[in-house]
Amino acid sequence: MARPAWTCSPSAMTEWESPDYEPALPVSEKSNPLTRDMDRASAKCIVRMLQACDAQMFQGGTGTTYQRLLSEPVLEALTEVAKKVEHILKRPRDSLVVLSGCGTSGRLAFLVASTFNRALKELDHSLVYSYIIAGGDRALLSSQEAPEDDAQLGALSLQKVCEGQKSVLFIGISCGLSAPFVAGQLDFCLQHPEVFTPVLVGFNPTHQARDERIRGCSFTFRSVVRRMEELAKRRGAFLLNPAVGPEAVSGSSRMKGGSSTKILLEVVLSAAHAAAFADTPITPTGVRQHIRAHEEALEITYAQAEGIGALLEAAGQSLRRGGRLCYLGWGPLGTLGLMDASECVPTFGAGCEDVRGFISGGYTALNNNEGPLGPDFGIGHEDFLRQVLPSLSDRDIVLLLYTHADRVGQVAELARAVREKTSNVHAVYHQVNGHAAAAVQQDDINRLCLSSLKFTWPSPTAQWELSTKLLLNAVSTGAHVLKGKIFQNHMVDVQVTNSKLYRRATRLLQLSGCPESRCEEALLKAVYRVDELTADITSSDISEHTQAARSATKAVPLALICLLSDCSLLEAATRLQREPVVREAVEVCLS
Repeated sequence: MARPAWTCSPSAMTEWESPDYEPALPVSEKSNPLTRDMDRASAKCIVRMLQACDAQMFQGGTGTTYQRLLSEPVLEALTEVAKKVEHILKRPRDSLVVLSGCGTSGRLAFLVASTFNRALKELDHSLVYSYIIAGGDRALLSSQEAPEDDAQLGALSLQKVCEGQKSVLFIGISCGLSAPFVAGQLDFCLQHPEVFTPVLVGFNPTHQARDERIRGCSFTFRSVVRRMEELAKRRGAFLLNPAVGPEAVSGSSRMKGGSSTKILLEVVLSAAHAAAFADTPITPTGVRQHIRAHEEALEITYAQAEGIGALLEAAGQSLRRGGRLCYLGWGPLGTLGLMDASECVPTFGAGCEDVRGFISGGYTALNNNEGPLGPDFGIGHEDFLRQVLPSLSDRDIVLLLYTHADRVGQVAELARAVREKTSNVHAVYHQVNGHAAAAVQQDDINRLCLSSLKFTWPSPTAQWELSTKLLLNAVSTGAHVLKGKIFQNHMVDVQVTNSKLYRRATRLLQLSGCPESRCEEALLKAVYRVDELTADITSSDISEHTQAARSATKAVPLALICLLSDCSLLEAATRLQREPVVREAVEVCLS
């Protein structure tokens, strides 16, 4: 059946800003009007939808409802935070800038801290950046979502990293202003103002911060935010929380939330470095220019929408046929491939082998705090050659991710090895305009690859990292949409492994038209695989439910089918066996 065409209407770009649009939900959890029919869209239309959603990051507000990325208060706060970083760069002794988050936010904290420490090392300067990710370094490569609910663990991890420091700028990232792990760290900072200056990065207004009491604590995320707001009046704390619009896939903060996080962090640190090492004053105007450079990166990326759509279509075909999507990357682009792959399991209920990333140099190149993470976490190209290449076939798809500053001859060599097993190999690369040093090797790669997608930039720039992130998010998201892992623009095969995802799943089940209480009941039945809930189950708290959900596959699709069809779990499981594509199984119930 032909998929319907799609056009971007101006009203759909701003509809989410209306106070009447899904008023019970924070911005980060709302559905995006632009992508209502994403599950029925063609690859080409999916890319256009994602382009429109990403463009919302840089839009001005249509009223006074929300602060936006380029709003004056946001620019002023970014300027002040950059000055704090500059101060630490000029007086690094006993000082630290700590970036922390959960899931995608923690991975971006790692990536940005690593990038700017590398810049300091090249200047023979003391390294001042450190990162924390909930769940430790394993969470860089796989879903470790239970620690996100542990505020005390967050505080302890921060205390450990900052031991002996006299001045710490702490940047806690929580896209929805909801992660207990980060709330615990911010609370710790507020208790020790003589050492810590806390900064909160997120994408909801403060009144939408989560107000559910955190287990083992006397505070909520919202109460922490309120205390920060008071301290911010004296510039003892800062809130960087512009609204950037709902995610293309409802609640999937790995996408626009992750991209906006990267933009904010890079704007702050780039401005600080320019001030500390090139005497460039930090001003709101300069900060605005930094942001506009990221907007230009978005435009350069989506100028290749046709090529991105072709990659998305090819990746979708591979996943539908039971094949794999493999990223073989170099440098930071390799890290971005690892990150994107890690996010597909919790977001789409993907198998751990469905999407995998590999980086040239393995853990040496990654340079994470904990080093090699064991045989279950093979990330080097050697691991790919040993574990994946022997079984590679035309069902699989391989993407090469690199820049012309990387070892392009090595890229060509690996492309040759892959080409012997499958023709379904593609190149995505960045080069500086007029740079021809690697032209011969690139010609070889072009001949070996089914397609080559080239991004040309006026000068060497960190923007090709954002460009690659946007592209990989589009390819992996679109491929799973084509595989049927999305219903409308909602994740219906999400893993319910922490309190945030538990609440999201309960809301998602209300698509059935049933009240919240019945939806939660259906979810619990699917998690525990029972047709009647016992007193023990109903008296347990959410943490016990999410613990049980870790071993429960397809809990949300099962619950949704039970609600739509008023059938037993066994009948729902039979329907899913008969039609494993979740969207189509749901549509059978609706017909």
